Amino acid sequence: MSTPFTQIVSGQKFKGADVARRALLALATGLTVSSFSLPVQAQESAIKFQLDWRFEGPAALFLLPVNKGYFKAEKLNVTVDAGNGSGGTVTRVASGSYDMGFADLAALMEFHANNPTAPNKPVAVMMVYNNTPAAVLALKKSGIRKPADLAGKKMGAPVFDAGRKAWPIFAKANGVTNVTWTAMDPPLRETMLVRGDIDAITGFSFTSLLNLESRGVKAEDVVVLPYPQYGVKLYGNAIIVGEEFLKKNPEAVKGFLRAFTKGMKDVIADPKASVAIVKERDGIINADLELRRLQLALDATVLTPDARAEGFGAINGPRLSLMASQVSDAFATKDRVKADAVWNGAYLPTAAERAIFPAVKK
Repeated sequence: MSTPFTQIVSGQKFKGADVARRALLALATGLTVSSFSLPVQAQESAIKFQLDWRFEGPAALFLLPVNKGYFKAEKLNVTVDAGNGSGGTVTRVASGSYDMGFADLAALMEFHANNPTAPNKPVAVMMVYNNTPAAVLALKKSGIRKPADLAGKKMGAPVFDAGRKAWPIFAKANGVTNVTWTAMDPPLRETMLVRGDIDAITGFSFTSLLNLESRGVKAEDVVVLPYPQYGVKLYGNAIIVGEEFLKKNPEAVKGFLRAFTKGMKDVIADPKASVAIVKERDGIINADLELRRLQLALDATVLTPDARAEGFGAINGPRLSLMASQVSDAFATKDRVKADAVWNGAYLPTAAERAIFPAVKK
């Protein structure tokens, strides 16, 4: 005795004529039998992301949401690569080599103003370092204690250093004149200061201070003059997106920023665990050193009064316009920087989602 012909469609069992009728109905409506049984799954969007620098403590801001699956939860497949300076990151995002990146806003402004006809110019969509981490650093034995003491001194920094490029703004704000500059590769900056080849350097405060300590200098023997404390209210690093990627993938960008913000809360809550994630990515880092670097970066650029007042991730319009004007002058750009061309806050998470700041202790 033969077994009756059966088939399963949408979890139901049908016999002979039923199957035939349903197959004809499926063909008539442009469907296949498999359409009844296979669930539709949303595809992940791939995002190539480049940092501004190496895998150091602050890289936890982006590696943590990857590690914890926050990007995956937004249907994003994010890969994070190290960088070699904000200028390079801006250029690579503009070229399409990377979809998004983390870069100094001044470097982005410079690119816009010097390449007015370039296609795919990146745009900043979220402010992360509300205050620039740029600073002047000197050894106390040099006699430098305040900006006025820099007059007539020898200073040094790589030509692309954010503090070096913004020096005219700092000098004007503090009346400093007659400074001579020496350019060098980044690894030599702190070494030359320790050797006495130069009197002071510019650099990110949380990077150069720890680099000096690694060269045997005690923190109490270093003078740090942060730009924001001496009249230079520039924004620092922001998340940037290529123009074409933004147009084609607006929901992916929104999802990225939501996941990033969620990760930021975790980093602030537990910096030590966050640095452990960076250690997993780059095993040669000194976890204790990078924990200090991360904490210094958060305190100097993220958890600041300005960031609290403006809201994490957002900007203040007049402040952005002033920076655009200052960068145009200090960097001697081809065209004037247009503030509304470098910033687009339409993709930010809600203010409630961006409430990252710990409660102020009374």
